[in-house]
Amino acid sequence: MLSTNLSSLVKISVAGEIANPAMPGLPASPYLVSADGEPMIVPSFGGLVYNVRLGDRAMGWAGELIQPAVSIKSSSAEANAALRVYACLGNRALVMSGGAAGATGTVIGKSGRFAEHVICDFAPDDLERMAPGDKIQIQAHGIGLKLNDFPEVELKSCSPEFLEALSPDTNAAGKLVVPVKAVSPSVLAGAGAGLGSDNGTINLQTSDPKMLAEHGIEDLRFGDLVAITDWDGRYGHGYLRGSVVVGVVCQGGSFRSGYGPGLAIFMTSKTGMIQPVVTEGANIGSLLGLRDRTGGGKAA
Repeated sequence: MLSTNLSSLVKISVAGEIANPAMPGLPASPYLVSADGEPMIVPSFGGLVYNVRLGDRAMGWAGELIQPAVSIKSSSAEANAALRVYACLGNRALVMSGGAAGATGTVIGKSGRFAEHVICDFAPDDLERMAPGDKIQIQAHGIGLKLNDFPEVELKSCSPEFLEALSPDTNAAGKLVVPVKAVSPSVLAGAGAGLGSDNGTINLQTSDPKMLAEHGIEDLRFGDLVAITDWDGRYGHGYLRGSVVVGVVCQGGSFRSGYGPGLAIFMTSKTGMIQPVVTEGANIGSLLGLRDRTGGGKAA
């Protein structure tokens, strides 16, 4: 286990409600326009998604930026800002109201501008008993987490439990070796550039299938760990030669230009001190044992 400042971290509660999917009131049209100019109506982010879960394919759905399982949001803008920053990948989520009260889940992602959700995984039996408006509390733990021996590597939205499960190693060059499903060039980074890296996502553009296949990104699954090279995520998202970020796939594919699977980043280095290595099983579901979550889970 890497040396960290774990004993100094604060564990604090934040909460939100299961968010109903929403559509813009204006313009008064339910259609989105695809990259090829085709108008279409498909489900989008938010709500309870029953048949798209952690470990399922991220692309190929008749949906726009679909988020697996449960998306939550606070009705207060200020409280939602804290929820989106404080919640960390791997944190415990507890249902506080409704038919599934007492069920436990796990934070597996965040969504970006316009959606502004925290995404949680729950067992299918629990999803069946949930409804929009049910309150979910997150035991937020991980903000301020640092690697004592790697000051040039910054952690974002990373719980101590997720870091332990990730178990990064050190190579001969002194870099932090992190398992990933794929490594993407920065040219594929799209929506999310210029926005926050602590409370949102960076999308991988999918308009060039050949390039996706070249980099092993064409078959991404929810929960996969993906690195982006020449990309800086310290204080926002943007291009920087030599930088590296690593994130978790938590949003699905898109029909629009500039959008695609969204990554909630958990690690970044301006100086390239992260060495991503393509590894079998590099998925938050596998690392935290969430893919085996089939029955309902109650709080202990």
